[in-house]
Amino acid sequence: MKTIDRRQQVMDSAEKSFALFGYKATTMEQVARLANVGKGTIYTFFDNKEELFSEILRSIIADMRQITEQTVKEENSFLDNVHMSMDSLLEYREEHELLIKLFQEVNEFGTPQAKEGLQKVETAILEYLERQVSRAMELEQIRRDDPKLVSFVLLKLYVTLTSDWNKAHPTLHKDQIKDFVGLFLKNGLSPT
Repeated sequence: MKTIDRRQQVMDSAEKSFALFGYKATTMEQVARLANVGKGTIYTFFDNKEELFSEILRSIIADMRQITEQTVKEENSFLDNVHMSMDSLLEYREEHELLIKLFQEVNEFGTPQAKEGLQKVETAILEYLERQVSRAMELEQIRRDDPKLVSFVLLKLYVTLTSDWNKAHPTLHKDQIKDFVGLFLKNGLSPT
């Protein structure tokens, strides 16, 4: 039981360090200091910084899956489920300090590991969306098309409207975003 607590302590401290300093500037020495353990203790659980970082990302992705499972309801329409789950996922992404820092690091330095980490998170979101899109197509709620492409466009549309748009324009309210995405889904993907 003590081993599991130490491992979690190391992961929590590493996540804090990555969130504060980014991937590039985080060292195993910093993680050890934050976790209040010897550096050797970290290496009993993780071979290197990359493995530790990957484990933290797996944990974040698991949290995101749990969020979507809690928000998606079978009785809701595809559109309602997409809105609720995307709102929840994007809020999580915007509030999660590590993800925010990774976005900053990619924009400022282009750190390959940070970029790869964000890609893993985006891939998990896209896989979830693709399942939802495929299901909506099977139920004939939207037109049959390439689920991967539709999922990609949906995600990029949400990201653009929730964050990119705000850089040069007044922030859109969730209802405005929902209406716009609804127009896209109804006009662009309505069943024929």
